[in-house]
Amino acid sequence: MEVQTQHKDLSTTEKNDAREAIVSLEEAIKGVDGCIVGTGSDRYPLKHSFANNIYVREIFIPAGDLVVGQIHKHEHPNFLMSGTVRMYTEDNDYETITGPCSMISSPGTKRALFAETDLVWITVHNNPNDTRDIDELEESIAVSTYGEYEEFKKEREKLLEYKKKNSLRYRLTNRLIKFLEVCQ
Repeated sequence: MEVQTQHKDLSTTEKNDAREAIVSLEEAIKGVDGCIVGTGSDRYPLKHSFANNIYVREIFIPAGDLVVGQIHKHEHPNFLMSGTVRMYTEDNDYETITGPCSMISSPGTKRALFAETDLVWITVHNNPNDTRDIDELEESIAVSTYGEYEEFKKEREKLLEYKKKNSLRYRLTNRLIKFLEVCQ
């Protein structure tokens, strides 16, 4: 199976089938030389940098390679520092971009990339615990499947609802409402 063949198959996919196309491509390229699913391989060296509450991740992707990334949990900035890439996402459809450029990834973003030239790509992520543990950071940043992403969203909503219900403002507002109801 050639990388170019897989890339062309993706470019002809209808927009409403984008998520399925990316997942199908991901399955098709597992184990194919010059292709990677996710990150973390000797072929794709990662450079990790840290600042106060910030994690910066830089990856080098060789020309001609096809990469299907993980699903990002949170909005974050991206910087294509150098190179030209054909990129496919379910939100932005299919586009070719050349660095240097910047973009914002939305939560739930999963990309399929074809590196037309060597690429240097940087992502910047929130690191509220200032951890230097890469496994912990990767777990907080991304998931592998859309099912895991949907579960993450549900858990996040529960946490936000819990925080809201336990906030001082929420409790005081409810007490005020009950007081006003009694006074009527």
